[in-house]
Amino acid sequence: MSRINITEREMKHPRIVFMGTPEFAVATLSHLLQHGFPVVGVITAPDKPAGRGQKMRASAVKIFAQEKGLHILQPRNLKDPGFLSELEKLRADIQIVVAFRMLPRAVWEMPTLGTINLHASLLPDYRGAAPINWAIMNGETQSGVTTFYINDRIDTGAILLQEAVSIELEDTAGDLHDRLMVQGAHLVAKTIRGVMDKSLFAMKQDESRSVHKAPKLNPANCRIDWSLPATEIYNHVRGLSPYPGAWTQLIRGKEITKIKVYACTPIPDEHNHTIGSLIKEKSSIKVAVSDGFLELVEIQLPGKRRMWVKHLIHGLRIENDAQLR
Repeated sequence: MSRINITEREMKHPRIVFMGTPEFAVATLSHLLQHGFPVVGVITAPDKPAGRGQKMRASAVKIFAQEKGLHILQPRNLKDPGFLSELEKLRADIQIVVAFRMLPRAVWEMPTLGTINLHASLLPDYRGAAPINWAIMNGETQSGVTTFYINDRIDTGAILLQEAVSIELEDTAGDLHDRLMVQGAHLVAKTIRGVMDKSLFAMKQDESRSVHKAPKLNPANCRIDWSLPATEIYNHVRGLSPYPGAWTQLIRGKEITKIKVYACTPIPDEHNHTIGSLIKEKSSIKVAVSDGFLELVEIQLPGKRRMWVKHLIHGLRIENDAQLR
């Protein structure tokens, strides 16, 4: 448990440097500006090539910061002396980090009031890169947001504030992302005020708790395992929707096609079908699983956009021996 001493200047006019990259971070930056917090600089990722044409694309945070006329830095190396010098010149009292990358000690120790991170889970549960996805993939009924002081280990610093958010059975990762994005923006503002008026104490995380991990998503952990029960597959699919998408292989004879599944519906039932086999009906396609079926609702074929199965069913060739695996 700790409290940071605050000078009279910092109390009246705390200088804030904001660090973030994706849309999730924009909500917090926007909220801070709307409520009069003095953001003196924004640190975001360098522009990167994207899309078929590989044109250079700025991060969502950079685009927003440019619109607001904020001072922007885009370091490739956070340990670069030139960047550290520029950052020091901003004379930040406090740094706010939302969906950025791991910071070296020279960066997070720089401001007098510390560096505060917003994480999309109730720490210490779901430490890692993809807490929103994994919470839904694991069938959780609750998630939340946490603000904490950054230290030299990922997502382990002393906690300032936490707020819980319910997860509904139909929620996708996109739904939870949007709710936590708004909730997190409010929590960061509340945290800054609490630090400034000395009403907040930072509490060490309870390392004795049994917690889930939230590792980075990759092709291996995004693949659908059709041997699992229907509910677990359903959670897996909605936990990866709309991004990056759960995937599987459509086997039609010797033809193998990789497809993504964005929505499905579990149907409990008894049957004698082989696991993964497809049953094409008049307006639906079902996949046989151990305890019933999964009706495919929204999928994406290679080179195509996402589509509702009911709209493409008549043009999709499904033989009697077709299966997903």
